[in-house]
Parts: sequence; C-alpha cells; structure tokens
Amino acid sequence: MRKTALITGITGQDGSYLSELLLKKNYKVHGFVRRNYNSKNLKSNWRIKSFKKKIFLHKVHIHDEEKIKNLILKIRPNEIYHLAAQSYVDYFKKVKKINTFDINFKFTKTILQVIKKNNINTRFFFAGSSEMYSNKINSKIDENCRFSPLSNYGLAKLKSFKLLKIFREKYGMHASMGILFNHESPRKDTSFVLRKISSSVAQIKYGLKKKIKLGDIKSERDWGHAKDFVKAMWLICQQKKPDDFIIGTGKIHSVEQFAKLAFNHARLDYKKYIEIDKTLLRKGDSRPRVANINKIKKKLKWKPIITFNNLAKDMVDSDLKRYNKR
Repeated sequence: MRKTALITGITGQDGSYLSELLLKKNYKVHGFVRRNYNSKNLKSNWRIKSFKKKIFLHKVHIHDEEKIKNLILKIRPNEIYHLAAQSYVDYFKKVKKINTFDINFKFTKTILQVIKKNNINTRFFFAGSSEMYSNKINSKIDENCRFSPLSNYGLAKLKSFKLLKIFREKYGMHASMGILFNHESPRKDTSFVLRKISSSVAQIKYGLKKKIKLGDIKSERDWGHAKDFVKAMWLICQQKKPDDFIIGTGKIHSVEQFAKLAFNHARLDYKKYIEIDKTLLRKGDSRPRVANINKIKKKLKWKPIITFNNLAKDMVDSDLKRYNKR
C-alpha cells in the first residue's frame, strides 16, 4: 500500500531532499508552506521546482490549529516530518529576539496537540539540533550528553523535544527526534558560510566577483551532506519503536579546509581571493561540536556516505552551473 508523508519546511534544504527520497520510494508527499507562499516566486520554489508537480502543498499559519487539524485529518499521513524552523541563532544577546523561540516551539506544540486530540495514527519525526548542547563539551556528543543550549533556537528545539517526550511516554505516540549536526548542500542558503564560499568561487571563476570576505576561517564544525541526513530521518521513522538519534559525521573540518577544497576544485588558489573581515567574527560563536554516531550506525545501519571533499565538489559544481547560465 502506498504511504503518505507530510513534511513541514518542505521548500527548505532538508525538506526538498527528503521529498525526492520519499518520491523515489513511491510515497505520496504533502508539505506545509507559509501563508505568504507564492507558487510562482523562484525564491520560494527553486529547491523543489524539478518535482513540484509531484507533491501537494498546503498554506498554513503555525497558530491555526483548526486548519492544521483539518489538513492532517484529510491527508492522513503515515509519517510526519517536522523540519520547519526559523534558524536564526542569537546566543541570547538580543533579549527582545524571542521570535525564534516563539515560532519554533509553538509550531511543534500545535502539531503534537492535533495528533493527540484527534487520535491520528502517524509516526512523527522532529528535527533537533546540535545547538541544543553547550559549546563546552570536549568529547564527542552522544545521546546521553546533557543539553545546555546557548541560543533561543537551541532552547526552542530543547523545549520541543521535552514536549515530544511527554507525548511519547504518556500517550504512546510514535514520536522520534534526530539531533542534526551541521549539514550542507547546494541547496543551502548563501547566508551560511560554506554555501557563501561555493557561490563566491563560481562568481570569481566567471569574473563576476573579485574577492570573498570571511570571518574566522579557523572555525570548525562537524559538517555532513543533507542528502545523507534525510536518509537517516527516513530510517528513524521506519523503526517499530520511537527513539532519538544523533545524526552527524563524527569528523571535524574548518572553514579554511572547505575554502581550499572549493577553490582548488575550480582550479583557483584560495589564498588569493579570501579577505578576512573582522566585522564578520561572530561573538558567542559556538566551539566545534562533534557527533558520536555509534548508536545510529549500530541500530539503524546508517552512516554518512558523502565525504567532506565530495560535499565541496558538489556545492561548487552546482554553483558553477548556476552562474554559467547568467
């Protein structure tokens, strides 16, 4: 029997890759989009344009519980992947910046309440984040490490997870969390540093740009490819019993390493094109957090396939094609 999936954040990086994966597995795929979503706006659709006609999109407001309820009852999804989140990371520096927390937590709460109140038989996946942890953990992070978020984004993820656990343990809901470490791709927004680099490499290659301004190029992260991560999300939803898993690579790389790989792939010397801009140094920036993926490797037989080197090549190749058409 053909399965049906509902994805929040379907037009984002993870939502688009997950949609493609599920379509290949013959799922019927539905997605929630914002009320101001414009189907003709390229900025809103560029990640999903190649398969947009194969999926079903529904406009919702995060506080409109009645409409969300009616849609979920109509769609009757076998699986719900809750990926939507405002990803601004503010490190509690701006006291008035509560919008990130408000949006991310309330949307999760609304969906969980709809599932519970209407006794909807579905498997729920929640996208957690490494931002739920402190930046003072010296060892690799596993599922037993204590949460201690430093941003409203991380706090909203943690509060959402605590609510998820209540629904799972008290009401028997099949609700799981994947704790996602940094993951990139050609579909990442250019406001994120690796995509900023790959995009700049292509522009420099074609003479559209002369330099790229970066902050701390020694900054390190556990970076993987989004394609690998969405496969892990799907596997988590296939378990008989719900559970929570760290999703990462277990390896750490620097911004400078990525820049070198990206420029080299375009046959350019990265040192000639990078300009360090101290205004781009982010105060309160988190230290490297590294994933311990032993649990997901052992229990779900998942491990990342795409290497850091191939991640850089994929992103640069995609941007070279994009700018070559201009």
